[in-house]
Amino acid sequence: METLFHKLQSVPLISLDNKVSPFHTFSFFKVSFPIKKKRISCNKANKLRMDSSQGISATTQQKIVIPNSNYEKLVGLLHETGSTEIVVLCHGFRSTKNDLVMKNVAAAIEKEGISAFRFDFSGNGESEGSFYFGNYNYEADDLHSVIRYFTNMNRVVPIIIGHSKGGDVVLVYASKYHDIHNVINLSGRYDLKEGIGQRLGEDFLERIKQQGFIDIKEENSGFRVTEESLMERLNTDMHEACLKIDKECRVLTVHGSADEVIPLEDAKEFAKIIPNHKLEIVEGADHCYTKHQSQLVTTVMEFIKTVIVKNN
Repeated sequence: METLFHKLQSVPLISLDNKVSPFHTFSFFKVSFPIKKKRISCNKANKLRMDSSQGISATTQQKIVIPNSNYEKLVGLLHETGSTEIVVLCHGFRSTKNDLVMKNVAAAIEKEGISAFRFDFSGNGESEGSFYFGNYNYEADDLHSVIRYFTNMNRVVPIIIGHSKGGDVVLVYASKYHDIHNVINLSGRYDLKEGIGQRLGEDFLERIKQQGFIDIKEENSGFRVTEESLMERLNTDMHEACLKIDKECRVLTVHGSADEVIPLEDAKEFAKIIPNHKLEIVEGADHCYTKHQSQLVTTVMEFIKTVIVKNN
């Protein structure tokens, strides 16, 4: 017969707003609490204003829903100018299509008369699906679904852009699909084994082996890291992926010299192994280009113009 003791072992904690916490469970012998981390968000730079000419025109934005290969709905915003070309932008870890880098770069592309599409990966933002810690190959497949959608609409995707984790995703994409010949990697990480301890705690391997997951709480939100998703990240080798990128594919890497999340050395490693590569360093810029949005946009647009404007 089930006793009160057994029932209490799995009682979920209730917060003050009467919501069941997904991270806390009560046990007499073992209490597992989430690691509290400060969330890295590029949206905190939203108070900064760029030149008004680079503002976002809401009248040209269209919400588009695209199914991925697992029939999950990916939600994005199309900055429609009527151009044949569409530049696709990919956000970073636990971010969305609405982070400052995505919005400002898309607005600058639109201002140049070129259409841009920024979307949420599955499990992020408005898109369907579950959030996973690693998921680099899954997100590359999401990107493939987006590109295929526009290709079927007789549009051309000449350039893909990714920031932070999104930078790795666009490089993984180029190594797998070989149908995009221009890639922009904004502050991507070269060694995916690095940086994990900062988010999960230095004993993350031991803890995840013991309980199968690690819960992370960030301010008013949180997420669960499963052993499977952690191993997917650890097994994603950016060095090997970059070696598979076609020599005809042009890659621009942009990185801030004062990046506090991913060191500048990572960008220099990409420069060593990608054959058709250009490195642009934004002096003094942090990971989110908080005080260097204009320099970031200028650098990206110079590359885009050499690809699209000159070709036309």
